[in-house]
Parts: sequence; C-alpha cells; structure tokens
Amino acid sequence: MKLQTALDLLSTADALKLLIGVAPYVDIIEIGTPLIKIDGLSAVRNVKAAHPDKELFADLKTMDAGELEAKLAFEAGADSVGILGVANDATIAGAVKAARAFGRQVVVDLIGVPAPHRLARIREMAALGVNRVEVHAGLDEQAIPGYNVVDLLKTVEGAELPLAVAGGVNLSSIGNVKNAGASVAVVGSGIYGAPDPAAAARALKEAIG
Repeated sequence: MKLQTALDLLSTADALKLLIGVAPYVDIIEIGTPLIKIDGLSAVRNVKAAHPDKELFADLKTMDAGELEAKLAFEAGADSVGILGVANDATIAGAVKAARAFGRQVVVDLIGVPAPHRLARIREMAALGVNRVEVHAGLDEQAIPGYNVVDLLKTVEGAELPLAVAGGVNLSSIGNVKNAGASVAVVGSGIYGAPDPAAAARALKEAIG
C-alpha cells in the first residue's frame, strides 16, 4: 500500500517547506483542492520540479470539461488527476482520454456518491477505463458525530478497481485501511497538522511496512 500526503495548505511555499521533511516517507504527493484554487496549476509545476521522483496527484475535483482540465494538469506535470464520481460519464471519459494520450492516470473521487451506490458506480468507472477510485469522507462528513474510517471502508468492500482511502486516516486507523486491501492511504491533517510532520509521515510509512 502506498502512502499519499494531501497538501490541503494555502500556499505553495508552505507546501514546499512541509515536503522538505515529509517527502522521503511518502509515495504520492497530492496537491489539494484548496491549494490549486489559490495558486492554480503553478502549484503543480513547482512541486513537481522540486520532487520529480514522486507521483504527483492533482486533486482537481473536476465536475465538467474533463478532457480539458485533465490535459492542463498533465501538461503542468501531474501524474494523476482527480475527477468527481458524481460527474457525468462523458466528463470522466474525457479525462480518461487525456490520461491515455499522456500516459497518465485518472482517479475518481466518490465523495458525494451515496454509500448504497458506490460499488455500482465503481463498476461503471472500471468500464470507462478509470485507473483508481478514492472512497472519501470530506472534512464536513468527518465532523458528523459517529463518523469513522471503518464504516467508510465497509461501503466499498469488493470494489473492482484499486482503492484509495481518504477521510481521517491516521496512525490509529491506517492498519484498518491496509487490511481492507486499499492500494493508497491518503493522509492530510494527520501529517501536515502534526507537531512534527516528518515524524508523523515516517511513523505512518513504518506502520504500513
């Protein structure tokens, strides 16, 4: 299982500073949606230039113009892009078309897809040629009393595509993510919000082996 750090920070400078200590312990660097909205695709270019050996995921959360937005991100250096699973199939197919042209990947984010429909939507994503899906509880969902990663994982048991898991993943829950057979564990505040982000990233990497 790979470890992905979600850089939901508010400046590229802060992201680059964080990565000085964190990058050695992660496999995938995610340029978070807030950072892309603030700094645009220059954030993708600058992080890729600083860490060319890492897979770079641009979390665009694209809802329309899939081919165009994916193309722009790939041209900026992204290795994979995030498209919303609630988007029209034509949007997702467009992103897949761009990914194939560049030899890159599409990750479909299931945030907003109702739990009873997730497995069916994953089957549809497989038919469209998507590379990976991300089962994702956003910050607002995580704040709802009773939320936990274990229940989130249950909604995608038997998924037909490689699975990334995001939503409150931390040192205490990453073992559950690994045992569920996920390909990628996505950790945001569990790294960037830790007192020592580098130590947190190292501990998470050690926990998954």
